[in-house]
Amino acid sequence: MSEPGMPDGVGLLFPGQGSQFVGMGRDLAEAFPLARQRFEEADEALGFSLSRLCWEGPDDELTLTRNAQPALLVHSVVAWDLLCAEQEPPVALAAGHSLGEFSAYVVAGSLSFADAVRTVRRRGELMFASGQARPGTMMAVLGLDDAAVEQACAAASVEGSVVVPANYNAPGQLVISGDRDAVARAAELLKAAGAKRVLPLNVSGAFHSPLMQVAEAGLREHLAGVELHAPRFPVVSNVTAEPVTDAETARRLLVEQLTSPVRWVASVQRMAGSGASRFLELGPGNVLSGLARRIVKDAPARALGTAEQLSTFLAESAV
Repeated sequence: MSEPGMPDGVGLLFPGQGSQFVGMGRDLAEAFPLARQRFEEADEALGFSLSRLCWEGPDDELTLTRNAQPALLVHSVVAWDLLCAEQEPPVALAAGHSLGEFSAYVVAGSLSFADAVRTVRRRGELMFASGQARPGTMMAVLGLDDAAVEQACAAASVEGSVVVPANYNAPGQLVISGDRDAVARAAELLKAAGAKRVLPLNVSGAFHSPLMQVAEAGLREHLAGVELHAPRFPVVSNVTAEPVTDAETARRLLVEQLTSPVRWVASVQRMAGSGASRFLELGPGNVLSGLARRIVKDAPARALGTAEQLSTFLAESAV
């Protein structure tokens, strides 16, 4: 429920790494000239054909952190632009999962499209380099509460080897991240504690953990040279699960996000309590709209990432 006196509106959700797939956005570019124009702008900003990589692959190249991050941002922004070309929804707040937070700041008017594409490309390079400098890994944990996962991570972090909760995705669904030996120890403790499943993730580093500290200086330096504006509507930070309304707070938290957990459950709950009566996921896939329905029971949530999904939504809205 929203806070008393809070006008109801839409909560925008923007997916992060892992939602990319070969062919992403191609149907949008084929159906809408505006979408093709945006992909061309991204190609120009990066100096190579990101659009071809999105539409034709190969998958192992698209999945690389430095490529997946701009690909996801472009797809999300394209979906938003197409939606607004017909009718801009009454937005209460926005939030993005990890990389998706940059997409949120683009649609909120804080970051220019070209700057954002280049920034997340750089972010991906820095995160990959950080993973090379201090190799780590991540695992998804299903079927345990937050406290049990936090306790296992604390117990498994010994002798300078660290594992921490990285993503609080949904009740009973967390991701842990850290040094490989610590993650392996935590996995055994979590199984013994009754976890339904503990699944390794195919990642190039221990994202959202102290192991990403190497990337912080580089991203801070890059963002110092990028113009940011106050968002037109609040963007809920992954780090604090609180709305951000000014540019300098956004700049600081986008750096801190590298080594902080994604507090997605708390973020979606904050959105629901601050005026978001329904959720729209903009970009590839439907992971976040599914999580929103789990976090806020029976919340109206739908994904808008394909030409068919957008056309159907706009047709329904016009009735």
